[in-house]
Amino acid sequence: MRGLDRPGQLKKAAALVVALALGIGPLAASSHREAPFLTRHPKVDATDFYMFNSYESGRDGFVTIIANYLPLQDPYGGPNYFSLDPNALYEIHIDNNGDAKEDITFQFKFQNTVRDLQLAIGPAGATKQISVPVINIGAITSGNTGQLNVIESYTVKVVRGNRRTGRVASVTNAITSESSFLKPVDNIGNRSIPDYATYAGAHVYTVNLPDSTSQGRLFVGQRKDPFVVNLGETFDLIGVTNPLGAVDAERDSLADKNVTSLCLEVPASYLKAGTSSIIAGWTTASLRQARVLNPRPPRTAAGKPLVEGGAWVQQSRLGMPLVNEVVIGLKDKDRFNASKPADDAQFLDYVTHPTLPAILELLYGAANVKAPTQYPRNDLVAVFLTGLEGLNKTATACEMLRLNTSIAAVPRATQKNLGALAADNAGFPNGRRPGDDVVDIALRVVMGALVTPASDAPSGTSPFTDGAVVNASMFDESFPYLKTPLPGAPN
Repeated sequence: MRGLDRPGQLKKAAALVVALALGIGPLAASSHREAPFLTRHPKVDATDFYMFNSYESGRDGFVTIIANYLPLQDPYGGPNYFSLDPNALYEIHIDNNGDAKEDITFQFKFQNTVRDLQLAIGPAGATKQISVPVINIGAITSGNTGQLNVIESYTVKVVRGNRRTGRVASVTNAITSESSFLKPVDNIGNRSIPDYATYAGAHVYTVNLPDSTSQGRLFVGQRKDPFVVNLGETFDLIGVTNPLGAVDAERDSLADKNVTSLCLEVPASYLKAGTSSIIAGWTTASLRQARVLNPRPPRTAAGKPLVEGGAWVQQSRLGMPLVNEVVIGLKDKDRFNASKPADDAQFLDYVTHPTLPAILELLYGAANVKAPTQYPRNDLVAVFLTGLEGLNKTATACEMLRLNTSIAAVPRATQKNLGALAADNAGFPNGRRPGDDVVDIALRVVMGALVTPASDAPSGTSPFTDGAVVNASMFDESFPYLKTPLPGAPN
């Protein structure tokens, strides 16, 4: 495999990003509140999807997959904080033969158990046991969770073949053989959880993978939101102070937010099929088709204000970053979230005739910003829907995050945050690592850096940036890589 270090190859690498960026604005949260329906159901809103060859020392041959949900979590968001939806089905899908259909699906289901902690209230001889109104009544450590009022647990199942009709088996704890795992409570604050990093670290599990002798690692819990973007100015008519200025001159709008992460580390051999080293992935979340509100929820710890049933209906979909956020037209955003990669031809016009370059020219024309004049963008169709020849190309045209597992991971210290654009083929668009600056990558290509002839893209060589920088140094060197979440109360 040759590196993408020659000009022509760099252009091809960046072209996959253009497929995102050209219909997108170069500046946008990866997938936070990106569709109208999800604003009403944030628990099933997928915010970011990462898939990369593990770069932790000693983990060669493993792939890390991270699906983030429930955006814009304020650390102080009590008293109930940010549990995931026990009535939803969260999934990570892998296509390992290039047919735009899932071959392996990891299914996550959650359960909340209210322990109904009570205190004796009243004078001696006339006390009553009264249920407490808060999520904890004392300090929590990795070895003592007795003061925690709500326990969140989950199961992970692997489906081979069709996600609804395929063969199902459970992921199990490699030490206890149990199929149920505990999720750490969110970072309430330093009084409630004095050492959150140690507490959360006790919830990283070594797991047995079904149909294999292989083992992987698993973590589900709150993390500091890893996406970095100048969000406020972006959606205020892309009002970045200086889109050609310093890459670190602006505020990260998500600097004070947390997110909930589903993190897996799996041997690449478990995900691949045949002789191909290329896999593709995306994450979805689904709700039941029917919902009935209960006007009188029962007075029990397990009481529910609603009853759901019927078939699973997909409500969220995320593979490549930024797509539904700013590629798909507003009228089709909910439709995209309900769709499957195999049906992506219906969204083709958003790639062949992208709107964002025209909007950017409208907003910044006075600064001599010009949109590319090459339409239809058939070159973008090829790279956007199939991957890149010689890097991560697959057979069927569709939108997924593609990863060549044979390309060695790059240690954190030497990663380039512009990925393949900076001759770092282990980074975006070959998968996506937390430190890959997908916003700036998109900025560098949205106005036609890859267009040939160059005369069709007058602004194609401009070094655009949103001014909010991200790189690998901002993340951990080991699984699950994302930082400890911000505490609700620091003292």
